[in-house]
Amino acid sequence: MDKNDGYVSGQQLSDQLEISRTAVWKHMKELEKDGYKIEAIQRKGYRIISSPDKVSENTVQWGLNTDWLGHQLYHYKEVASTQDIAHQLAKQGKPHGTVVIADEQVKGKGRMSRPWHSPKGKGIWMSILLRPDLVPVQAPQLTLLAATVLAEVFIQKSELKPQIKWPNDILINHKKVSGILTEMQAEHDQIQYVVLGIGINVNQAADDIQGDLRHKASSLRIESEEEWSIAETIQCILHQFEKTYDQFMSQGFKKVKNVWEKYGYKIGEQVTIKTMKREWQAELIGIEPDGALKARDQKGNEEKLYSAEIMWGEGGYDAK
Repeated sequence: MDKNDGYVSGQQLSDQLEISRTAVWKHMKELEKDGYKIEAIQRKGYRIISSPDKVSENTVQWGLNTDWLGHQLYHYKEVASTQDIAHQLAKQGKPHGTVVIADEQVKGKGRMSRPWHSPKGKGIWMSILLRPDLVPVQAPQLTLLAATVLAEVFIQKSELKPQIKWPNDILINHKKVSGILTEMQAEHDQIQYVVLGIGINVNQAADDIQGDLRHKASSLRIESEEEWSIAETIQCILHQFEKTYDQFMSQGFKKVKNVWEKYGYKIGEQVTIKTMKREWQAELIGIEPDGALKARDQKGNEEKLYSAEIMWGEGGYDAK
């Protein structure tokens, strides 16, 4: 490409993609419709002059450095929920690694069917379809894995210091910027598929955060004081997720557990825990492979928590 000043010949593209020269030309026209500026010079070929500053199948897949994740990608301007679309695609037999992205969700949801505000063009509203060779009890590990991926990406792209609040929230400066929702279809001893939903507040300004949430929610832009490229951030997440997922499938959960605990919110600190039976003070000491939170009471007794209300700080109890 250097010898041709960045131009790639139509014949070279035709050979590499195993399509006709006419098909190459049609693809170029589709890219132009999507906002790409392409220069075509006879005997030199094609060269991209500029790319659109938006999210689409093209802008995410162009330069996406993954082996299997996101090769089938569906982008929508508006959906009720990317989770719903991903479930539909899963039932249609779409492959492992299919990704659904929307500019806006009008019925976005988090854990326990809590609403998730997903304004147009301000964040990453994405679902990943996975078909892992795991038993259902291991599904919570995928939520924990995804949380470590987001924490690592935020650090790679900024000087932010993210923390993971058990089991699925990413906090920066004690405020939530991202959440993860894992839904599963399974038989007794085999997962059929998992839909992993990721919601990230990216470019909201302070005024974009709904009034009753301002004391506990934020965005990457607010915390970093910089505008983020949504398409580029999606690419980074998909690349890091594939790398971490492949490592997890080949080597097990131990490294994911260690990374999660490195970022774990309030790990090593005292919190108040409330269950149906009692309320007590405990130190959070880590997580279990099944996704449970480990706590140690003041007598030194350790307990695994699957569901509890936790007083994380001044904001009151948070049911999990």
